[in-house]
Amino acid sequence: MTTARAMTLGALVVAAALVAILLLGGNGAHQYKLVFQTAGQLVNDNDVQVGGRRVGSVKDVQLTANNQAEITIEVDKPYAPLHEGTTAVIRATSLSGVANRYIALSPGPDNAPKLADGAVLAADKTTTIVDLDQLFNTLDAPTRKGLADTIQGFATWYAGKGLQANAAGRYFPPALSSTRNVLEKLNADQVALNTLVQDTSQVVTTLARKAPTLTDLVSNADTTFGAIASENASLSQALSLLPQTLRRASTTFVDLRLALDDVDKLVAASKPASKNLAPFLATLRPLLTESQPTIAQLAKLARQPGPSNDLTDLLTTSPQLSNVASTSFPNAVTALKDSTPVFNFIRPYSPDLVGWLRDFGQGASNYDANGHFARVAPVFNAFKYDAPSNELVPVPPALRTPGLENGASIVQRCPGAAIQRPADGSAPWQDTGGKLDCQASIVPPGP
Repeated sequence: MTTARAMTLGALVVAAALVAILLLGGNGAHQYKLVFQTAGQLVNDNDVQVGGRRVGSVKDVQLTANNQAEITIEVDKPYAPLHEGTTAVIRATSLSGVANRYIALSPGPDNAPKLADGAVLAADKTTTIVDLDQLFNTLDAPTRKGLADTIQGFATWYAGKGLQANAAGRYFPPALSSTRNVLEKLNADQVALNTLVQDTSQVVTTLARKAPTLTDLVSNADTTFGAIASENASLSQALSLLPQTLRRASTTFVDLRLALDDVDKLVAASKPASKNLAPFLATLRPLLTESQPTIAQLAKLARQPGPSNDLTDLLTTSPQLSNVASTSFPNAVTALKDSTPVFNFIRPYSPDLVGWLRDFGQGASNYDANGHFARVAPVFNAFKYDAPSNELVPVPPALRTPGLENGASIVQRCPGAAIQRPADGSAPWQDTGGKLDCQASIVPPGP
């Protein structure tokens, strides 16, 4: 065997030994057990990090006898073995996932004793992650609903604004750079920063005492901005007309400059007459003060929101109303003239008609399981007045029938004849013209 072949064979033996050491001898990692109050949604192979760098992984998750989480981790060299004083915290990589947790280790000092393989870090050396659900569970129902409404409001606000958001993203780097410069300036002057924090705390405390007032302020501001937003079209139209208005105003002001010379002459001529203007205005002031409510009502009468409810709407519809009235009013005048005799005949019976309407409801006011009912028992000429005895005496039934007959036997009473004759002789009433077909002599018996 040559020397070259012997060296080659020796190199192969050394390489095989190294591979065996790596495969069979392990990677020098050390395992430890960490006890947490809860597992914090850790799963096998989650990262174990030191300073943001992966130094190991989660190997097992178990439940202890006292319902705590025992997490077995494996830490690679050169970060293992760990030393006493090491602490562990469960953290989240981001808020966009569920099982995106990792364990962040804070190694103990190198001069402290080393931890043996399988050593346990008790719960006083570990910190469990606080999930958002736990935070939300500390809030009461109205606060959670308000937070949900706020998040939904942001979603509505940003809906359909993707292009604008992408355009705004270009300004984030300069904004972050400026923010970093501001923070560096604040950090450079710790005394001023502490003063700012203290003053801000006092301001926030004062604002907290005025919470109802701030709530009303936000509510009123929301109403104000809502009203402004509802007038977007009007504001846009006003802004589009503003340049033309300014151009015309410029021309008007130029012409006004020439008119001021003539106004100076008018002012000079009006000075003698204006000396009485001050006393007149002083006398006019109380009138204007008292007329403010009237003017406000007139303004409301002339113009108010809503259709067909003010004088402007009335004037708008007046031409159409005039066209209709031009034909209906003459017919109405004719109808009123023709109905005058009818009204003259009916008018005296107004008290009797009103009395009938008033008392008719009493007849049907009784009520039982079948509903309202009325008992009607018409009786005509049931009694007559006996002057010698001054009493009402029954009329024989044979003589009562004329009151039920039609024709000439119908009693033609005058208005007001259903009651006793008053002392002033106002009833029964009969017109002076004698056109009313009634007999004033028919009155109830008795004094």
